[in-house]
Order: sequence, then structure tokens, then C-alpha cells
Amino acid sequence: MLDLNDFRYFVEVIDRGSLSAAARALQRPVSTISYRIQQLEAELGLTLLARTSRRITLTESGEAFYGHAVATIARANEAEAAMRSRSTEPTGTVRYTVSVATSQFAMTEMVASFLAKYPKVNLLQDASDANVDIVADRYDFAIRAYSGALPDSNLVQRPLAEAPWHLFAAPEFLEAAGAIETPDDLLGCATLFMKRGGLAPLWQLKREDDRAQTAQVAIRPRMEGTCMVTLKRAAEARMGVVALPAYICRDELRAGRLRRVLPDWVAADSTISALMPSRRGMSAAARAFIEHLVEAFPAAVRLD
Repeated sequence: MLDLNDFRYFVEVIDRGSLSAAARALQRPVSTISYRIQQLEAELGLTLLARTSRRITLTESGEAFYGHAVATIARANEAEAAMRSRSTEPTGTVRYTVSVATSQFAMTEMVASFLAKYPKVNLLQDASDANVDIVADRYDFAIRAYSGALPDSNLVQRPLAEAPWHLFAAPEFLEAAGAIETPDDLLGCATLFMKRGGLAPLWQLKREDDRAQTAQVAIRPRMEGTCMVTLKRAAEARMGVVALPAYICRDELRAGRLRRVLPDWVAADSTISALMPSRRGMSAAARAFIEHLVEAFPAAVRLD
């Protein structure tokens, strides 16, 4: 197989007029340049250069090959420049997966602002709560929220924002239920439970100003489910107290359809992160999108 470097050596010899001049320009020994051109001729089965003690001239085959060699080198340089541009200028498609609720309630504005900022980048989003294999499914990264250690320690984690869970209920429900002033007051309340990873119906509450102070509340929920929106709607319909990420309920709080329950307590700590196999080899577009998310996420999930 022909070596592109040999094309460069050959063209340099012709352009410089001698082996020694080409060797100086390429910072290679004359013997190396001479040997590589001989190997090129052997590979082609043609004599490209007519050599005398004083000069080197092109044969007829050499003249024909010279034109092809110059064009080939130019195309190779263009390809290299294009690929280097892709590694520095954000362009192309970013494939990522994100949980449904995070996509719906946190990311709409930041996605739009990113696309406006980077017109050469396209986004391919998979909104799903299912476990995915980032490598096998060819995602650039996944956006997930975790309360503890990562389920796969081989993944690189880039934290995007803290997204604590709080307790919420409809004003009418709270009026009917009576005062809920301590975690123990929840024991007699109707509750709604978000199922996560087979966990038992249990709320491990923490004081917002002192995470070391905890209260464990074993609940008997009227409803268990895996859809945050359904549970939120049930809470709005006065069906009970629900624990959800605060940003999921932000609009309902502002509209007065939900209220915080035990506002001095946190139902769970959670970190939204970008998970990726490695930072090495990541495209400029994917890196730019992650940096955009790092800047935009905290405001997007802030409760007030």
C-alpha cells in the first residue's frame, strides 16, 4: 500500500530541485528521502525520477504521478483541516439521554438557548427513565439524578446542579388534615410515593439547615408510582402529601396549587449530573453542550 508520506517526499524533491534541499526542508536524512522514493517507485513498478550525478529530472511517468501526488496531498490536508476544525469548533450532532421529568421541567429553555448559540450543532435527545448503556447505545452522555453513589463507577460524572426533594400538598388537603409541624405528624396523613429502584415506602427526612439531623418516616401511601407528573397531579387533587424534586413543583407553588409541607425539612438530597464514558475523544459540540448545561442548570432547578 502506498504511503502518503512518500507522496510528500516525492513532491518536495521536485519542488526543491534536489534530494538534499528536500531533506533540509523536511528535516530528514538524505538517505531516508532517497530510500522512500525508491520504495515508492518499487510499489508503483515505475521509474519516476531520472537521476544523474548533477541533477534529478522527472520521467514521463514521474510527470503524470506528480500531478496526482499534489492533488492527493491537497485533499489529505483539507481532510485533516476539516477534522481538526470539528475538534475545536462546535459542529455536528450531540446524542444524549435525559430523564423525562428533567427534560420537561428543567431543560426546555437551556436547549433552545444552546441551539441559538451554536447554529452548526444539532441535538438528538432521548427522554427516557430507563437504564441505558451509554457506550453500547452510542450516547455522548446521559443526564441523570442520583442521591447516592453512581451505579457504574466506570462513568465520569460532571455535576450540573443540586436538586433536593421536598414535601408538597394541596392547600385544601392541609386545611382538612390539620397542622403538620413535625415529621411524626405525617404518620396519620394520606401520602403519595414515588417508587425508585425498589425502595420501600419510606421518607428519610433531613433538616435543611442541619443535614445531620434526620427523621425516618415509614408511610402507607394511597398511591405509589413511577411518574412524577401523575403523583404531582394527585397531590393537586388533594389526595395526599408527596415528595418530589422541588423544581418539578415550582409552577404549582407559584400559582398556589401546592404548598411546602415541613419547609424546614428536605425529603432527599439529589445531584443532577452528566454521565459520560470519558472526557477524552468527546466532540467539541458535546463539550460545549455540557459546559452550557453547567452554567444553566442551577437557575433552571432553583425553587425561588
